Amino acid sequence: MTRGLGRSHIEREADGTVVGRWGPYVLRTAFQPIFAFEKGRLRPHAVEALVRPSREGSPLSPNTFFKAIPAADRLSIEALARDLQILNAGISLGADATLFINFDPSLFCDRAIVEAARAEMREVVAEAGLRPGRIVCEVTEQSSASVAALQDFVNALRSDGYRVAVDDYGTESSDMERVKQLRPDIVKFDAKWISRLMETRPGVALLTVMVEEFRQKNILTVFEGIEEVWQIDVAAEVGVSMIQGFALAPPQIARTGSPLAPIDADDPGLPDRDPPTPVGVSEEPAYKRPGRTFGRRGL
Repeated sequence: MTRGLGRSHIEREADGTVVGRWGPYVLRTAFQPIFAFEKGRLRPHAVEALVRPSREGSPLSPNTFFKAIPAADRLSIEALARDLQILNAGISLGADATLFINFDPSLFCDRAIVEAARAEMREVVAEAGLRPGRIVCEVTEQSSASVAALQDFVNALRSDGYRVAVDDYGTESSDMERVKQLRPDIVKFDAKWISRLMETRPGVALLTVMVEEFRQKNILTVFEGIEEVWQIDVAAEVGVSMIQGFALAPPQIARTGSPLAPIDADDPGLPDRDPPTPVGVSEEPAYKRPGRTFGRRGL
């Protein structure tokens, strides 16, 4: 492996996967499946890559870990986590994986940093045997220093062949105008926000309108944080493209020969053939046809 922003901290495990070591911390990769609605069934369509840090064998929450990292090291840590995720996707999931990875746009305001990150990512993607069109770069719209910097960063990702997703849509500073500027392929709705809206009929009506508006713009939609079966019912009624959460499948640490490999899905459409079934997910639909009850309390 050549050395870059994060590559000098990568080590290979006995099973062929890779981990990152940063001082006393060990970083591992976890993958959580993202499911698409298709012909009355839920089908695994993609995975989101997540970082799982530990210190002296004890797991840490990602928030705790990142808060402990000095600001001067944040760019290298972000690169390290991203490199691990891409390499482990190639090892665990194979070339046909559709992979969602996270970026913090606030770190990429300087053109030299952007170019260095792009060059390293091209190298890592090629080494992993993945196709750029299978990689979805999630950006949180409100974390950029400026609209122009965020637009330039998104344009750079798109020019390298990656797809772009706006993450956490629905938080306070989110608006449709920003989505129009970025022209993302996918919008991921904020988990806490949609959970509240799903509790009432007016909230579900609003979600239905928003999902349809994105659909008309050829933008796919994802509901994150689905933790209750009744939320799957509501998501199906709303018409969202994809869902993700513990009600379907939890994140799992990357391993060689992982059962989480998504099916071969033509970009940007939905699945076109039956996939292997991930651990803990039935081959039968995980949801029933929605009824008329909304939320926990039937409001």
